[in-house]
Amino acid sequence: MKPALSLVALLIATPVVAQEVTPPAIPAPAQQEEGLSVDVTDTASADLTILIPAMPTTQAVQTPAGNTEALGRQIAEVIAADLRNSGLFKPIGPNGVRTPAVGQVRAPDFAYWRGATAQALVQGYVQAGGGGRLTVGCYLYDVALGTELTRQGFDVGPSDWRRAAHKCADAIYTRLSGEGPYFDSRVVYVSETGPKNRRIKRLAIMDQDGANHRFLTNGQSIVLTPRLSPDERRIAYMSYQGDKPALYVYDLASGRQRLLVTNVSLAFAPRFSPDGRWILFTMSTAGNADVYRISSTGGSPQQLTSGPGIDTGGSYSPDGRRIVFESDRSGTQQLYVMNADGSNQQRISFGGGRYATPVWSPRGDLIAFTRMGGGGFRIGVMTPSGGGEKLLTNAWGDEGPSFSPNGRVLMFYRGAQGRSGKADVWSVDLTGTNARRIPTPLDGSDPAWGPLRP
Repeated sequence: MKPALSLVALLIATPVVAQEVTPPAIPAPAQQEEGLSVDVTDTASADLTILIPAMPTTQAVQTPAGNTEALGRQIAEVIAADLRNSGLFKPIGPNGVRTPAVGQVRAPDFAYWRGATAQALVQGYVQAGGGGRLTVGCYLYDVALGTELTRQGFDVGPSDWRRAAHKCADAIYTRLSGEGPYFDSRVVYVSETGPKNRRIKRLAIMDQDGANHRFLTNGQSIVLTPRLSPDERRIAYMSYQGDKPALYVYDLASGRQRLLVTNVSLAFAPRFSPDGRWILFTMSTAGNADVYRISSTGGSPQQLTSGPGIDTGGSYSPDGRRIVFESDRSGTQQLYVMNADGSNQQRISFGGGRYATPVWSPRGDLIAFTRMGGGGFRIGVMTPSGGGEKLLTNAWGDEGPSFSPNGRVLMFYRGAQGRSGKADVWSVDLTGTNARRIPTPLDGSDPAWGPLRP
């Protein structure tokens, strides 16, 4: 297997890593868009049951990723975990479920599967190709109707077998829920360890399910607020190199970083624009903090807010025409929306307590935030005009929300009470259900969800 750094370089150089292929067809059902579906607006977890047996292989072949027979089971396990973690499905398998023969993948034994009392069936296959590449086929069936609902196929390098599994899960999730995909995506965050007054904070990246974890910095300098660019090639973040806080941009292909803003005393809270051309950030001059933007390649900052008070935490709307930010100009931290040029600034938060760390949903319909009050920090959402406020979590120290690529799930970090300084990365559904901890090797904070991978 190639070294991790070389693998990242390959991923960047060839965007379509998980290249789609067309699986063999079976007679098409008369009405493919009918049949099973799940309700994503229900506040209770859905319970659509899906059988996911191990994927058979035409011939057990040893590849750099392992034996294709073992990979068939591992891919089924990843698909089942993705669907289970969404909170919308109850996967069964691959353990305890009969593995179909290769010839049955495209012609399921529906009479047998109906006896398993499941509503849907996922079958597929794994096949070794030239140069160690893998072909993965993925089929979704309605068990009761005996019809195919969707199919996908992927040609991937051996190190990308998990991506094929995520893309299969995305196809199933999208077909049954009507929502956009999000499983094949990555998250950057701050990995933490050590006592509270001497925390070591490192830049780290992982798949959305915590797999393929990698540290990007060595912990010699504290890092904060990492954000992935829309093309997933760069990370903007704040670092205390030389005990001087400043903004940097990290290039994932080369592993190199460059200073973004020079000759300022304090710059923080960077966020990319939707087209990746600009980075919003906060700069403090003469004791006053305002929101600025700067070309992502560097240059002269352009000031967007002014006046007394601390203006920070800018986040673009998905069309790049508006910006949400937080300001204490009214006396307490509140949320404001303005045009991208800084004009027409309007306050949108009026609930009790303080509001911080706003982020605009990729769907454009919501703004997520941290609300502080009543002795705790909670994650919530509201519309861009300030309506429909809803709190999604009810723990002591939840902060820093970040939307999944489809805008359906929020990732955030949860601090522990006491003096430990510990924090963990969590996710929660927009309905406020299905809160769960994301596994990380060490403590974690400030997650930022990247886009769906190409």
